[in-house]
Amino acid sequence: MFPSTQIDAIKKAESRDLQRFDVDFDLPDHLTPEFPPPVFLSNRPELGDVSQGQVLTIKNYFELLNGKVTPVQLEGMRLLLTPQPQQQFNPTADRKVAEASLGVTCLDCHVNGHTNAAFHLNPDTRPQKNRFRIDTVSLRGMFNQQIHGSKRSLRSIEDFTQFEQRTAYFDGDHVTAAKKGLFLPDRSDQVSMMAQMQNMFDFPPAPKLDRYGKLIPEKATEQELKGQELFFGKAKCAECHPAPFYLDNQMHDLQVSRFYEPKTIRDHHDVAAGPIKTFTLRGIKDSPPYLHDGRLMTLEDTVAFFNLVMQLKLTSEEQQSLVAFMRCL
Repeated sequence: MFPSTQIDAIKKAESRDLQRFDVDFDLPDHLTPEFPPPVFLSNRPELGDVSQGQVLTIKNYFELLNGKVTPVQLEGMRLLLTPQPQQQFNPTADRKVAEASLGVTCLDCHVNGHTNAAFHLNPDTRPQKNRFRIDTVSLRGMFNQQIHGSKRSLRSIEDFTQFEQRTAYFDGDHVTAAKKGLFLPDRSDQVSMMAQMQNMFDFPPAPKLDRYGKLIPEKATEQELKGQELFFGKAKCAECHPAPFYLDNQMHDLQVSRFYEPKTIRDHHDVAAGPIKTFTLRGIKDSPPYLHDGRLMTLEDTVAFFNLVMQLKLTSEEQQSLVAFMRCL
């Protein structure tokens, strides 16, 4: 499910329609990431945003990236921007778009190597009514992550790249995928090139952080420094989000089901989610909405949620300080 900004951008650039006829995106623009998001390359940090304010597409990627990444990475980008049939976007009658579709690309959701708040149902829970909403995560900093996928704990970017074709694209249903036109990239060649390009997406600059990911006191406000003290102390955020990249490459179960009884709401059976991957907090201010399913609209909501679930007993002032610190990451 794509936001209108992405739908409009791709329709203008490629005449490819991402508008579904059965459902509409449900978040206003001010609660979604900046669009289009800037692109930072880990191999060329001095260049800043290499997207030049544009959405990367199959028509402009070569002009924007040629000479800035290797030929192998450039070919990986081409593959990441090539439409492939998907469960709802395909040429068969069993689709959710008005006209027969070429499909979607990896960067339709992970626009410019980041995210646009697109979401889908998690592909690895059954029965159908138990599946829950999964928010698209940023690809920034993939080079330093050891597990991938909110629930699947895939152990390499190559695994993530290869199996997304079966999961995010086709709900983990290989039979339906074969009928609609599954693209199976070659593991030793195409998958490797796609992974190499994903490894180039860097975090945005964080001018207030030192090389260890901590605040430089001379550049930080008193509130931000207080937030950092809480983050590594009373609030226990660093238990799962240690510096400098603010993730622990683990999966954790918040056991939120302690607070409710399983029940069906609008055809969704709300049951315990189980372990979810820890997401990096570097650049977190640029990635709303929050939590794996996008249920938290702002960083303020997120801090309040964890204050309740983890029973931290943070005051309102302490919560505001935590938010101020996270905006520096």
